[in-house]
Amino acid sequence: MTHIIHRYGQGLWFEEFVEGLPIRTRGRTITESDLVAFAGFSGDFNPMHTDSIYAEGTQFGARIAHGALVFSVATGLAYQLGVLEGTVIAFLGFEMKLRAPVYIGDTIRVEASVSKRRPMPAAGGGIVTLDVKVLNQKDEAVQKGEWTIMVRSQPSASSTETVTESDSHSTETDAH
Repeated sequence: MTHIIHRYGQGLWFEEFVEGLPIRTRGRTITESDLVAFAGFSGDFNPMHTDSIYAEGTQFGARIAHGALVFSVATGLAYQLGVLEGTVIAFLGFEMKLRAPVYIGDTIRVEASVSKRRPMPAAGGGIVTLDVKVLNQKDEAVQKGEWTIMVRSQPSASSTETVTESDSHSTETDAH
């Protein structure tokens, strides 16, 4: 189990995203309200998501969540860990494969690990690539892929105060 020490309200700096670093979120249950709200604001009223009679006649047997909804919830779960708080510069890209349906009532969580790092001093940080799996309550991968983010570098020691142990707290990244 990996523990990360970071400052309250402060995410990890680029230098702290070491290759292999595991990131695990808590779970979140996908609800009827999630599907309805997402269809409304996205305009995606595909009957697979919005019509229970239609969906019962498909290979899935019931309504399923939009793939983009599941991805959106996954990014939110990752952000809630706090490891990106105040240090992420930009979400640069993603590639996700939709592997299995997510049904109303399924609980999803994210497991990720740092797979690549590339310093970008001129941008004030670096690029971090994460291998990402979105898992359901049965530990089945429902989405799998890669997220690329740009993260700030830690300011030089001469320009910042030193964080003491009393100013920091431990955040466990294995929080499901």
